[in-house]
Amino acid sequence: MVRLKHIVTTVVCLISFWGFSQSKEIDKITLHYKDTLQLDFYSSKSVSKQPGPLLVLMHGGGFASGKRDGTDESSFCMNMAEMGYTVASISYRLTRKNDPFNCDCATEKKMNSFISASEDLSEALQFMRQEKELIFDRNTIILIGSSAGAEAVLHTAFMSKDYRFSHIPETQIAGVISFSGAVSNASYITKENAVPSLFIHGKKDELVPYGTASHHYCSEDRAGYLMLDGPATLTDNLKKQGASFILAFDPEGNHDWANKAFLKTDIVNRFIQDLILDQKFVQAYIQLEANDQVIDTTTN
Repeated sequence: MVRLKHIVTTVVCLISFWGFSQSKEIDKITLHYKDTLQLDFYSSKSVSKQPGPLLVLMHGGGFASGKRDGTDESSFCMNMAEMGYTVASISYRLTRKNDPFNCDCATEKKMNSFISASEDLSEALQFMRQEKELIFDRNTIILIGSSAGAEAVLHTAFMSKDYRFSHIPETQIAGVISFSGAVSNASYITKENAVPSLFIHGKKDELVPYGTASHHYCSEDRAGYLMLDGPATLTDNLKKQGASFILAFDPEGNHDWANKAFLKTDIVNRFIQDLILDQKFVQAYIQLEANDQVIDTTTN
């Protein structure tokens, strides 16, 4: 395999544990995985070389903008790497760059954007699996996405049996994390693909529904009318399959949570540790902006 670009950046982070300062070095490697598409691979020098989970992040931006190395994305990746995780933030094709992802964008074009992003994610995962120098547990890959990126990871996780996604090689994943995302048909969730899931979403999101509604709340007569199932519907289906999940919601929140969720690394870390690594059965609802209070939970 030919590597077109390989940039290594070492960042020294000062972290405080129990009052002590500790220096932690983070390696950031930039690689081409497909054509002009790149990924940034973050790993900590101070953690064991024993392979650990890989977190794969897809940025937001309505499939028209956004960057894998934007401010929020980079800070999130660094924070998770400081916790000892290996993280990859990937670029993908911005198929709506000249055709905004709104009610005037035809439904077929919207679906094609989901498909192309899932294709790119699949190729990025295949690339990383084959790169022997990248140290991570190939059996513990967790997909994370914000807004459009969340729609991409959710479609990848749950829609592989839909004929429009069936050409994309299925990839074993350990869990999925969505910041203000939705999927076009939650009924494709089965016992086989119902992986532990974390959703962070505002109930008053005006672009991506919290329950089931049309994308951007477009009316039926608009070209871009597309029904989506948000986290309330997704968790109902996961519950039917006996799967673990956490739904963290803001009763007054809107689509700002696509960005604000990057700051919730404590919730992300606890989700990974408890539901994925320790394989605890949890079905929990957390109210955000209220000291992240757990208001309903089922565990064993």
